[in-house]
Amino acid sequence: MRLRTRHRCHPVMTGLLALVTAAVLSTAPPAAAADTWTEVGSDRADPLTESQGLTSVEVPANSANRYTGIGTIPAEVGARGWNHVGDPDASYDGHYIEPYQRDSGGAKMFRVQAPGGAWSEYVHTLGPGEAPNNSWVAISPNGQWMLAGEYGTMSRLLVFPTPGVNPGTSPSADLPQSSTVTLDHPVRDVQGCDFSGPTTLLCSSDDPEGALFGITRPLLRIDLSGEPNGTADVSGHVTALRPLPLRSGCSGTFEAQGIDYDRRTGTLRVIVMSPGFCVLTDSMTYRFTRG
Repeated sequence: MRLRTRHRCHPVMTGLLALVTAAVLSTAPPAAAADTWTEVGSDRADPLTESQGLTSVEVPANSANRYTGIGTIPAEVGARGWNHVGDPDASYDGHYIEPYQRDSGGAKMFRVQAPGGAWSEYVHTLGPGEAPNNSWVAISPNGQWMLAGEYGTMSRLLVFPTPGVNPGTSPSADLPQSSTVTLDHPVRDVQGCDFSGPTTLLCSSDDPEGALFGITRPLLRIDLSGEPNGTADVSGHVTALRPLPLRSGCSGTFEAQGIDYDRRTGTLRVIVMSPGFCVLTDSMTYRFTRG
């Protein structure tokens, strides 16, 4: 009799277990591997004017994408020693920002164009232990905070008030670092990052070794523990999503450069410069979509 009772209760318990399992799975976060980016096309990248970075511009409407390279540095800016421009970004209200560095070090510069067209410059004096590289900027979706990155192997990203947007900034005052993103995994030679959501960054790494993630020149995702607010540090969880395309008629060393995510179309774009002579002929801006 006890055996029959147990047998009759078995389907009930199985059903309850199935319901509990389904409930748990329905609330579990999606796996990182689900964030798949598929290449959908490419465009030639000019080595003089499209070799460092790029960004999509929402304001004014129907604006063309913008690029940076050694050929886009204004002569008077270069004459003052700012001879390298990195990966730019644009806020959703139309402020466009380019990051600059110079050989003498000691400071970084952020060149800002307001929606009306006027340019201004904001200089940041390096803090203790801060690398002089100014490889990229990424403006938070709310516009008030700007992330920037150093070159080399790093376990942090720098957070600044967005120059020209945050009311606490002025071209006549030093632009201070306000907080830090502390990464749970080191990254190497990040050339560009862009927000794909309030707490999610997509980044291009020029890592030539592959020891950190098992792949060279990876596309990275960084999930922040909260939105940058300038008053407290946040942490960042780093995931390598895929290797970037390395295709050319020449063999040698490729260079991954800037990145852009266009929220209007869901299109991700990454610049990869070809090795040797082919830097002139088949360097590309690759396009990806999720899924």
